[in-house]
Amino acid sequence: MNALNNLFNQPRFGVLLLRWTLAILMIFHGWAKVTGGVSGIEGMLVGKGLPGLLAYGVYIGELVAPLLLLAGVWVVPAALIIAINMAVAVGLAHMGHWFDITNTGGWRLELQAFFFMTALVVAFTNRLGPNKG
Repeated sequence: MNALNNLFNQPRFGVLLLRWTLAILMIFHGWAKVTGGVSGIEGMLVGKGLPGLLAYGVYIGELVAPLLLLAGVWVVPAALIIAINMAVAVGLAHMGHWFDITNTGGWRLELQAFFFMTALVVAFTNRLGPNKG
């Protein structure tokens, strides 16, 4: 029982678990871009008058930053990159969905909001500096 209490009284373990969960789930989205390409994102960017080349930044937000989170390296910047990535995704593809509810009663943007807020929590619960992530 004491070991169980020790496990559940470790906020650092909770932050680590959240950080790894964010990273692993985001990597799935990044892998989809690796295998399927970023042409859809490129088209949305061009449609908004932005350079299509920016679409390749999704690899940083959905692969590089999550890998840094898994490794515990540059945790705060990596988490903030993921938060920015999610804000851009909402701005590009989901601006008309703010008040939409799904057939199952959920908010249509709940996944995007969860990734965004989780990234902020990871950033705000880690210290900047060497070996602090």
